[in-house]
Amino acid sequence: MTATGNIHFCGVGGQGILLASEVTAAALLKSGLDVKKSEVHGMAQRGGSVEAHLRYGDKVYSPLIDPGTVDIQLAFEMLEALRYLPYLHKKSRVIVNTQQIMPPSVATGKAFYPGQILAQLAERDIEVVAVDGFTIAQKAGNVKAANVVLVGALSVFMPVEEEIFKEVIRQRVPQKFIDVNLAAFAAGRAVAICRG
Repeated sequence: MTATGNIHFCGVGGQGILLASEVTAAALLKSGLDVKKSEVHGMAQRGGSVEAHLRYGDKVYSPLIDPGTVDIQLAFEMLEALRYLPYLHKKSRVIVNTQQIMPPSVATGKAFYPGQILAQLAERDIEVVAVDGFTIAQKAGNVKAANVVLVGALSVFMPVEEEIFKEVIRQRVPQKFIDVNLAAFAAGRAVAICRG
């Protein structure tokens, strides 16, 4: 497992992408790695695209990830995984939430939501780890914890001890939601271990 990497978080506003990137960055920092992170909010409050770049290693100088250099993409919505294809390469791993959120252009009938998104990713020789974050979070006790389900899946492929992630979750999540989020994190890990 490498101690350097580029992680790209993408999805739409309201999915908890920024919290997911903050938890991941904090866990990497607690593991002794240098971390740089950048966020692009866009039209987040209107369901628009949101992304975060996170780079880590012994020494990192820039938070921005160049196209074609993403090691792991954490896509919170399937169409967003396709939107950022130029950032991926053949050895990239995409952890993708199977939830579909229709963009306004699709909802108004001006465009269509593409089919077979997971197959489109796989046919490019990209490793795809599909996670039904919404259903898993619902079973854990709160659908809003889908972002932590995905962080759990991501954690399997990171050079960070599982307990460090849990410690960060306890610190970053409001007290009344800690148990639900820890359950969501564990469930996400379990799915990625089975499929990774």
